[in-house]
Amino acid sequence: MNAVRIALRSLTLRGRCTLAAGATAAMAGVVLNEADLLRLGLLLLALPLLAAVFVVRTRFRLTCTRRLEPARLAAGNRARAVLRIENVSRLPTGLLLVEDTIPYLLGGRPRVVVERLAPRRPIDVGYYINGEARGRYKVGPLTVRLLDPFGLCELPRAFTSVDTLVVTPQVDVLPGTALRGEWGGAGQSTNRAVSTHGDDDVATREYRHGDDLRRIHWRTTARRGELTVRREEQPWESRAAVLLDARLVAHRGDGPASSLEWAISAAASVSRHLAQRGYDVRLATDAGGEVSSSALGVAGFDGAMLDVLAGLAPSNGQSLHVGVDAARRVGGQGLIVAIVGTIHADDADRLARLRAADRSTGVVFMLDTDTWAPATATAPTGDHHRIVGLLAAAGWRVVNVRRGDSIAQLWGSLGPAVAATHHLPRAVS
Repeated sequence: MNAVRIALRSLTLRGRCTLAAGATAAMAGVVLNEADLLRLGLLLLALPLLAAVFVVRTRFRLTCTRRLEPARLAAGNRARAVLRIENVSRLPTGLLLVEDTIPYLLGGRPRVVVERLAPRRPIDVGYYINGEARGRYKVGPLTVRLLDPFGLCELPRAFTSVDTLVVTPQVDVLPGTALRGEWGGAGQSTNRAVSTHGDDDVATREYRHGDDLRRIHWRTTARRGELTVRREEQPWESRAAVLLDARLVAHRGDGPASSLEWAISAAASVSRHLAQRGYDVRLATDAGGEVSSSALGVAGFDGAMLDVLAGLAPSNGQSLHVGVDAARRVGGQGLIVAIVGTIHADDADRLARLRAADRSTGVVFMLDTDTWAPATATAPTGDHHRIVGLLAAAGWRVVNVRRGDSIAQLWGSLGPAVAATHHLPRAVS
């Protein structure tokens, strides 16, 4: 009885229609006393039932593996998925419909028809995946449907294996510029030593994320009420912090063409460019997340940074204070590059104090997010001009970014970092 229910549920639309047509023809043959019509009806009734019994009773075992080439790609490119299917039973299969599951952002569900699969002879079937949008996607599970030759019945067999496809943001190659960060020691080097001046006169600074706990100066910590560490002689290195504003309220547009995607791509491009040129780079987001190249090396940092940005979702933060604090911990007498959307005076004031406190070289890319929504775009407001002026007066080099601008061209236009310059936004026509 269970086999009968499975057989009836496995009928396709064609099989159900054939079954209904057979029942109708048989009834008409009985009513009209037409033997030929009755025979035709019985034949139509028998075909889908026999096909269902054949498919349900077919004993076959399949194995399937999936390979993504490559498993990580930049947005705008495509990957190839290769499915290796093997019939490990002793009998050949009938017609197979192979259907894989992929997110709708990567395209439609791929389907491949395999006419016959011989025993112990694996075959490879493949399809392409368009990586249009940045993200981490699950590919799978796979479904294989066994069909009868007439297409009247199908029996699905599902696999559980799932693979991950990582679509990273686009990374542009940036040109070399005369822009340089200051050279600073990782421990805020000083010439004063404990042996000369005594423990009370040791040079100290505030504790920063990643500092060795053994360098905490407990007497100064108790007096100030905050963790303080000794300054020690450290090898000189060039440091850079990249601050990415990924707040939902700060960006406009949807999908790959949004201002947020431009900002993420720009952050990836700048981070890779600086790391490849010997900087100790730390990428910080507005939510406080950090990725550092100091412990990972250039290659390790590049992979970790792209993986983090691939899965980065817009944050619900309303201000940049958490991200600015993260940049303050990783900056300090180095280069700070901020990539921000729409910001308010309070956030601009925090950025201004960040560069002044750390005596860093600061560059801020301010996205004119109205150009990402031209239907509602307006001319630059007085607040925007005031924010640009505030940052420029604090020593930041402010670069206005409009939709369609290239981060490579904007970076190349920075030139020598000798004076604070800025480009005021242009009115949208």
